[in-house]
Amino acid sequence: MPKMIFIERNGNQREVEAPVGLSVLEVAHKHDVDIEGACEGSLACSTCHVIVDPAWFGKLAKPTEDEEDMLDLAFGLEKTSRLGCQIVMSEALDGLTVKLPSAVRAYKK
Repeated sequence: MPKMIFIERNGNQREVEAPVGLSVLEVAHKHDVDIEGACEGSLACSTCHVIVDPAWFGKLAKPTEDEEDMLDLAFGLEKTSRLGCQIVMSEALDGLTVKLPSAVRAYKK
């Protein structure tokens, strides 16, 4: 089974199993990684913002225009920022490393 690494806000690295077909957001929730995902992966918020390790960024599918629009709302945006709900695990992403941003803009209903 593929694995991925989360670099948490405190700098700790957590390697977890990342089943093929699950999004990074779903993998995070499965392993109690501190990613909110307020819209539950429906591409309506930016609370699942992650910063992809530059070595992996080019291996991901390009973000859609809708994802880019949501990323504009994310706190601490970087060149390799993506939404965790939009990265779907595959065998090719075994070892994917993402860092959690230092903060997240709170989702308000």
